Amino acid sequence: MAQRAGGAPAERAAELRNKLVDQCERLQLQSAAIAKHMAEVLPAKSQSVLTAANGARELVIQRLMFVGKVCENEEQRLLENVHAEEERVHQSILTQQAHWTEALQKLDALRTYLVDMITNLDDQGLVRAEKEIFERTEVAEGILEPQESAKLNFNQQCVQSPLLHRLWASAVLSCITGSQEIHIDEKTVSPHLSLSEDKKTLTFSPKKAKLDLDCPDRFDHWPNALATAAFQTGLHAWKISVEKSCAYKLGVCYGSLPRKGSGNEVRLGFNAASWVFSRYDKEFRFLHAGQPQPVELIKSPAEIGVLVDFAGGEVLFYDPDSCAILFSHRETFAAPLYPVFAVAHHSISLVQ
Repeated sequence: MAQRAGGAPAERAAELRNKLVDQCERLQLQSAAIAKHMAEVLPAKSQSVLTAANGARELVIQRLMFVGKVCENEEQRLLENVHAEEERVHQSILTQQAHWTEALQKLDALRTYLVDMITNLDDQGLVRAEKEIFERTEVAEGILEPQESAKLNFNQQCVQSPLLHRLWASAVLSCITGSQEIHIDEKTVSPHLSLSEDKKTLTFSPKKAKLDLDCPDRFDHWPNALATAAFQTGLHAWKISVEKSCAYKLGVCYGSLPRKGSGNEVRLGFNAASWVFSRYDKEFRFLHAGQPQPVELIKSPAEIGVLVDFAGGEVLFYDPDSCAILFSHRETFAAPLYPVFAVAHHSISLVQ
């Protein structure tokens, strides 16, 4: 019994020694792997990162140099167009000046001749000179009065450039991050719409809510709503989430847009006071003054951005995910513009 009791600790110690040896071997292998990682992998990674970073820098430089060269060429082309158009208009003005100077000289000479006839001829002489007088006055009849001519105006189309337009829009959209702080005006909300507490989401309902329809600011028929504040200078952009709706309108309008009734004067895009991007099911259109323009899209945007440039006289609709321009429209805006919304299916939300 004593021999067995003495053998148990020895066996336990031997087992423990074996485990410790195994552990030492594992630690040695682990240390070797770490040493190899430090000696081989990390330096290789460091070199790989250096190579990749240099390649990335070169790619950025090459692409920006290419874009810069394209921009330089486009700048030169457009400035040459401006110069040519300026010269054309100046030449037209000089031609007009020469023409009307000659016309004035003819009219002055004729007037002097007629005054001389009236002053110096007696009745018989005046009668005898009648044929000559009327032959000379026919010259005046051939001189028409000046008319407004497009040839005398600078044509802004000479600076239209799809390339510049896309680059400009992309640059603006990359600088204007997120939505501006826009809230929907509760007083304007149609009874077919409900407004969220944060004043950002409009939800459509086929049943009219019990609202104060006598409020002069409220739309009482079409499912429209306006923002609380208008813009009248500068650049402005905001985004709207539309992924839940397949029937909506987004854009801008004058504050003078009527609010009551079902006529086209209230319907967004069917009057001269509103400019909107519209979706109905799978049909996308730009609407203004009752003249719809179809917009062909490969997929339905989850969000739509609206960009207003007062100085450039433009309202532009874009896909914020790709910065792709969906539609742009040029207009000389005559009054402050309100962001305007309409929804006839589910809901749309302003995005911050």
